[in-house]
Amino acid sequence: MKPSIADLRRDYTRDGLTETQAPAEPFALFGEWFAQAVEVESTEANAMMLATVDGEGQPHLRTLLLKGFDELGFVFFTNYQSAKGQQLASSPAAAMTFWWHDLERQVRIEGQVEQTSAEESDAYFHSRPAGSRLGAWASPQSQVIDSREVLEQRLEAVQAQYADAAAPRPPHWGGYRLVPTLIEFWQGRPSRLHDRLCYRLVEGNWVRERLAP
Repeated sequence: MKPSIADLRRDYTRDGLTETQAPAEPFALFGEWFAQAVEVESTEANAMMLATVDGEGQPHLRTLLLKGFDELGFVFFTNYQSAKGQQLASSPAAAMTFWWHDLERQVRIEGQVEQTSAEESDAYFHSRPAGSRLGAWASPQSQVIDSREVLEQRLEAVQAQYADAAAPRPPHWGGYRLVPTLIEFWQGRPSRLHDRLCYRLVEGNWVRERLAP
């Protein structure tokens, strides 16, 4: 007999998170957790869920890959004309969540999104595999297409166009940086009494608080 969905659960016992383990600002702790995730996770440690909202207040959620972070924020790249790009153009508020299953950890980040500089977008675009660069030109991301064959035909046309030269970055493709105002670190603990340390940006300073699970 298959277990019911309600019975699917696990107890988290791997680690804890105390105030003595957490610095005054959140970026060093994120860097430490991210490095551990890269070492331990069996899947892409930089995978994260990105939430945006459209003009009617409808939230949208999808999985992306983080491509950089520092004290300025968290960087990802996409098509500016995609659904998420249009949503960010109308409402720059966004949130992202990392879930590191093997470490029993989650990080939630909230803030405002801004486009990266053209130079930063160019640098990342030209570091991508050739196929990915061509795909950025071939795919009208989020638009309705009639069939898979349409996409393949568009790719063939782009391959022919740039057969003798590297494809430049499309003007509609580039980076975003989520500038955080809140970062919450969640460490699973037994009996659902998880550790939650939340950093909030208040008048330019990070305030750290413990939240009840």
